[in-house]
Order: sequence, then structure tokens, then C-alpha cells
Amino acid sequence: MIYITRRESFNAAHKLARPDWSEDENTAVFGKCANPNWHGHNYQLFVTVKGEVNPETGFLVDLKWLKQVINKHVIDKVDHKNLNLDVDFMKGKLASTENLAIAIWDILAPHVGESGAQLHCIKIYETDNNYVEYFG
Repeated sequence: MIYITRRESFNAAHKLARPDWSEDENTAVFGKCANPNWHGHNYQLFVTVKGEVNPETGFLVDLKWLKQVINKHVIDKVDHKNLNLDVDFMKGKLASTENLAIAIWDILAPHVGESGAQLHCIKIYETDNNYVEYFG
């Protein structure tokens, strides 16, 4: 089994707040991330796939193809967007990095599977110090 990772970047705004809570309750739980005027991050997305190397190509997957899949189904939808308001696959979800990683997994797993590989991990750096890893 071999693993290969593709990194992509995107910039997005979001707010962590539950609509059924007061502003004070949201601030108590989510701190500055509950700012009513939103805030943004320069996210780094790492998509790791696993499987066996194709003896004809020497590839697990064609990274150009993987880049296109990630961009079409994720980056084009989130880059320079508001995760809470503009992103269809985040509608009705708290826009945490954890929930974002799960949503991206759910979107990419079937596409990666079509290649004969398996999705292994979604890793998202929200900041230099904070990241989430999701293994499905």
C-alpha cells in the first residue's frame, strides 16, 4: 500500500455560532470565532489517497487528475467564499474546521474511489498552529 498527498489552498470566511443561542452564549463557547462580523483563514487542504501502484503508469493516481477533482468539487466552491452563507455543502452545519473536513471527505471519497484508489485522510490547516485530520 502506498499513500500520496495533494495540497491545495483556499481563503474563506466563517463564523462559529449557533442560531438558537444568544450572542453571549456563542461568545462564551466560541470566543472570537463567534464575531458577528465574521473572520477568515488562509486554509491549507491536504488530500491523501492510498492504494496500489498501477504497474503500467507507475502511479497510484494521476496527480493532475486529483488536482482537478479537488478543485472542481471543493476549492472552486469554497475559495474566497463565506463558508456559512455561500457553500452548498456547509448549509445547515456549524462551519467548524472539523465539520468542513467531514464534508470534504463525503464529497471526495466517491470520486477517488472511481480511480481505483481510496481516500485515506483529509487534513485541513486552519492556522499554522491548528489543523484537523479526518480518516472517514
